[in-house]
Amino acid sequence: MSPAKSKRVVGIVGLGIMGGSFARNLLRSGWRVVGYDLSPARQRELAKAGVEIAKDTASLAALVPTIITSLPKPEALQATAKAIAAAGLSRRVIVEASTFTIEDKIKAERTLAAAGHLLLDCPVSGTGSQAATGDLVIYASGDRKAIARLQPMFAGFSRKTYDVGAFGNGSRMKYVANLLVAINNVASAEAMVMGMKAGLDPKIIFEMVSNGAGNSRVFELRAPMMVKNDYSDVTMKCSVWQKDMDVIGAFAKKLRVPTPLFTATLPVYAAALKQGHADDDTAAVCAVLEAKAGVKRRKR
Repeated sequence: MSPAKSKRVVGIVGLGIMGGSFARNLLRSGWRVVGYDLSPARQRELAKAGVEIAKDTASLAALVPTIITSLPKPEALQATAKAIAAAGLSRRVIVEASTFTIEDKIKAERTLAAAGHLLLDCPVSGTGSQAATGDLVIYASGDRKAIARLQPMFAGFSRKTYDVGAFGNGSRMKYVANLLVAINNVASAEAMVMGMKAGLDPKIIFEMVSNGAGNSRVFELRAPMMVKNDYSDVTMKCSVWQKDMDVIGAFAKKLRVPTPLFTATLPVYAAALKQGHADDDTAAVCAVLEAKAGVKRRKR
């Protein structure tokens, strides 16, 4: 079965926080979007937004020339690759936007290549809230001509796409970026907790830091949740972030690169999971440090 004739049609496998945002922004940009997710709730939610829901991955692949995958686990990527490879279709381009090990991506790439398909390694830099507004940066790697052809599609859900070269460089760049995110998130919480324990109003802390030399994009995104002491508006779940932390740690260890600051954040994120914040945003590390510091918030 041949894909739809329209050049502005794309498939998305994985309609979670990131994939769902990709879909909504592509729809707003005038693209026809076909989606698939294992979760019936996500399927219903995105169908209401205008996404055409396929019954499975193979059915989706039959309808579109290009497929974006945004998945929570490497096992899901391998299953998706096998489903597309087994569908007996002409060449498809798969844009892999998840954060996994390079080895996992190479395994999927080989499965797809054996069936005549092309996988690109294209992780994104940005949180769920940034994804919702298209404020994402794409680290695209792999076939240069394919990346160039897909620029209009990338522009439909991001603000900037970089071609970082050979397959795998996208993931390497993502590990570097996420290492900084991991540190900056805990650093933001540490500063907020010190200020609150010193008697400063959290709103004042946010306003002063965000207008000073200590500001960062991570502080701007996560500190408002810390001010509210509410981590339910999730941009990155602590449980999902743990997977990213494991990937970065293993990569650094393989390179024999010392990561003293990144390593120092590990027990803080682990404590967030242990204290029941698995489904909360990673900004919940602030609650962990508050408890450790004995900070008692004033009732309003």
